[in-house]
Amino acid sequence: MSYFENIRTFTRIYELGSMSAAARDQRISPAVASARISQLETHLGVRLFQRTTRSLSPTEQGQIFYRGARVILESVQMAEADIGDVTENPRGVLHVAAPLGVGRSLIAPNSPAFTSKYPLVDLRLRLSDRKVDLTAEGLDIAFFLGHPTDSNLRIRKIADCPRVLCASPEYIAKNGHPVDGFELQRGKHNCLMLRFPGSTEFQWELNTPDGLRKFDVKGRLESDDGDVLTDWALAGAGIAMKPVFEVYDHLKSGKLIIVAEKTRPSHVQMACLYTHRRHQDPKARLFMEFMIEHISDAISGPFHKKQSTPSVS
Repeated sequence: MSYFENIRTFTRIYELGSMSAAARDQRISPAVASARISQLETHLGVRLFQRTTRSLSPTEQGQIFYRGARVILESVQMAEADIGDVTENPRGVLHVAAPLGVGRSLIAPNSPAFTSKYPLVDLRLRLSDRKVDLTAEGLDIAFFLGHPTDSNLRIRKIADCPRVLCASPEYIAKNGHPVDGFELQRGKHNCLMLRFPGSTEFQWELNTPDGLRKFDVKGRLESDDGDVLTDWALAGAGIAMKPVFEVYDHLKSGKLIIVAEKTRPSHVQMACLYTHRRHQDPKARLFMEFMIEHISDAISGPFHKKQSTPSVS
């Protein structure tokens, strides 16, 4: 096996913290990944990972080797990027993360068109509503909704996404139609909660006549998957706060109805995060530009067709 491929596999295992996850990422079997690490350890004469049946962690030598290996891989990536920039035909693997709703509704549908336009780029798309760490997880770009706290990363804003509070007609018929956040805060309604490490969705920031205000809301159902909240709302289980682009079709069809219109949610920023280094890579830059164009159209398009648009302004 190639020494370079062994190094590449080692870095992904180190970053993902899992032999099986790295194997999936590299499109190899766990047995091949393990064999590559064994070859690398034999070549270096040190153990790079402490391995048990339940855990895997880098040794001190593994941590030292990772720092050097990361420099080698980045140098190769930048050399490939330079070639791609000159030939206007970028190449290599691009690791992208996005929230579930954003990924399924916007990024994934447009990805085949991007790879068709740039056939030498391989895309690895990871969807999750949890917070991701670009550096630790070896990501090139991360799309997100909200406001990032890592000041070491660069941000490219895409759009301000309007959000709504919505519920099914069945839920409203059974529980009543709340007119504002004050009614929700009194605990008379079941609010569907999006929760994951670092989440503050148990407080809904709503517009009131006196400005933005945070409302403490309660609910018996919570999930770390935003699409699950949509499914629960459609099933009549409660009230969800959702970006309009995720539920627009349901609002238009009447399967969901906007509630608490007197205190509507604040808009949420959609943007992408990347390191300064990745912006120099043409495939990363082109992917961002390609997706931003399509995402912006998808977010703003429905609101320009006033004759068919639900009340979502």
